[in-house]
Amino acid sequence: MAASAVAAVAIAAAPGTAVAAENQPPSQPLISDLKTSFMPCTSGDGRTYVAERPALTAVLRDPDAVPPVTVWVKAEFEAWWQDANGQEQRRSYTTEYDLPSGSAHRWTTPAEVPPNTVISWRVRATDGMAWSPWSSDGAGSPCEFVYDDKSPEKPVVTSAEYPEDSFQDGVGVYGHFTVDSPSEDVVAYGYQFIRGGHGTVKPEQPGGPAKITLLPPSSGAETLYVHAIDRAGRRSSDTLYRFFVKTGRAPIARWKLADAAGSSSAAAETGPTARTGTGVTFGTDAPRGTEQTTAVRLDGTGHGFLTPDTSVVKAGSTFAVSTWVRPEKLGDTMTVASQDTGAGPGFALGLAPKQTGATWSFAIGGARVSGGAPDVGEWAHLLGLYDAETGTARLYVNGTQTGEAQRAEPLAVVGDLQIGRAQGKYGYRDRWQGQISDVRVYDRMVMPDEVNILSYQEPQLRGHWSLESATDGLSPEADGGRPLHLGGGATIITATADDCAENPECVPGTPALSGNGHLELNGTTAFAETETAVVDTDDSFSIGARVRLADSEPDHPMTVLSQAGQNADAFRVRYVPDVHQWQLVMTHADQPGAPETVVSYVEAADGGEGQGHTVTVVYDDAADQIRLYVDGYTEPTSTASFTNAWKSTGPLQIGRAFTGGGWGEYLHGAVDEVRAFSGALSQIDTSWL
Repeated sequence: MAASAVAAVAIAAAPGTAVAAENQPPSQPLISDLKTSFMPCTSGDGRTYVAERPALTAVLRDPDAVPPVTVWVKAEFEAWWQDANGQEQRRSYTTEYDLPSGSAHRWTTPAEVPPNTVISWRVRATDGMAWSPWSSDGAGSPCEFVYDDKSPEKPVVTSAEYPEDSFQDGVGVYGHFTVDSPSEDVVAYGYQFIRGGHGTVKPEQPGGPAKITLLPPSSGAETLYVHAIDRAGRRSSDTLYRFFVKTGRAPIARWKLADAAGSSSAAAETGPTARTGTGVTFGTDAPRGTEQTTAVRLDGTGHGFLTPDTSVVKAGSTFAVSTWVRPEKLGDTMTVASQDTGAGPGFALGLAPKQTGATWSFAIGGARVSGGAPDVGEWAHLLGLYDAETGTARLYVNGTQTGEAQRAEPLAVVGDLQIGRAQGKYGYRDRWQGQISDVRVYDRMVMPDEVNILSYQEPQLRGHWSLESATDGLSPEADGGRPLHLGGGATIITATADDCAENPECVPGTPALSGNGHLELNGTTAFAETETAVVDTDDSFSIGARVRLADSEPDHPMTVLSQAGQNADAFRVRYVPDVHQWQLVMTHADQPGAPETVVSYVEAADGGEGQGHTVTVVYDDAADQIRLYVDGYTEPTSTASFTNAWKSTGPLQIGRAFTGGGWGEYLHGAVDEVRAFSGALSQIDTSWL
């Protein structure tokens, strides 16, 4: 009876709390429940380093705490270390308040804890009647930390490619920067380039050096900021390393292919002269809107090739090949540029057939990158790029990277460079039939901004109607081209009555959108049109106008620009009031009832009050992309892929659309400064329309 009474001691508890009939001591604290400044309990070489004297925390548990029973416990922490004289020092702390089982207990280590010394600590729990084992007992172990009160010394930076305070190569040339700190406990280096690029690099061993890599995207002054970070998370002051990046190196070989008709070789701006086969014809048309004046045509036979009879791309190196091409067929594999290895091409840039249609292709080292949709008779710019630093291949078509970069092996063996063919097992194959212009080979990375410049085709103006005046129902084109016919009550409105004094067809009215006049449309019958088609809608084109709606909340969709075929509009730009959107609508075929798609749209709270809006359509046929710009800006919804473009033969329409088998969607408002281009305008260009 006496023994039973001793065992049945109640556990200390708050009033109203249920208690167990027999007490068990608290559980030994788990190592996984112990933290040093919120970091796991560690010891030995993996011990924790902290920048401030840490708070130690421990979650303590009692096996008697089984709901609805609540058990309250305290913690006793103990820390110890060796002082400068080799004497062991110990400090302990018992928490002031009891906390429920499962709670975290905390001890902020005292000021006498010395810096740069290994501190060990442990903890145990009591329920007021019994103590748990120490966390270090049995299979447990002490936790260890070092309080580090000194920041590391700032790092030293060196670079072979970009020495400090000097001009060096250059855009597209990798730079490697070695950073090293005299402090032995540095575990990372944080860095920031002033013009972009930041991150953290780690040395192989604490206190060792690390490397930072930079691929300069543009020329000019650059500054690298670097700081060292030690095991405690302390950081050094910044090291500033200034250097200068030159412009990108010129191609190591370039053939403009603008030699006179009848030439038997291609002169090189840089690099060796290229020998030509008899199937090469100089003096053909060059891509419009580029600096090229003429091009060559290869006939697709065994005689249609050019070669410098030497290698240009070095083994194992970074390189890029850039060229303009215009295929005459699509059904076969055709190579624009390659380099021999003795057993086949080390790389091949050109065109490849697929089940879904022909595609542009760049192959090297077992990898192939493809994309874009070639068209017979259409010029395209290609750039194949191999990055030896990362071992990846990329393909750019008309300035846009196609597909994902692919891992590839570098060229191991190099032979003669070839233009218009690729080496095969039994001779040359995959011959190019069509035109080629301006072949360039680089021994560096070509950066995206440079690719955009290389691939740029300046759009050609096909018509500009300033809509300042009209005579006999015709508003002139700025350069004397095809005028706009005004119909259905369309008028040219000028700002004041004085502007109309000598022009009986002029009607005074509201201020002009631009200049001295604009086209005013009544929303029911008025329109303006050209005599024939202005833009080729199955090729790249751009067309825009300034527009102001007479009513920001009209009762029907209203079309600003359209161009139709026999049965449907190839495109139309309209404002739809019930959804407050400028929309670009494309019809999939020139057939009655053909499906049409709102391929892109831009939200607008109004339809162009005040000075109105400039709306512009840009179709990039080579990239199969179409965009709608409003005042030179786009939204994610204003760019779309479109592969069903067809050639419309009807005139350009201002203020109406061909819909439902007849004319409709008449515009009520003002239109001004209509411009049409062959080719795709850039976003900057559209902002100036």
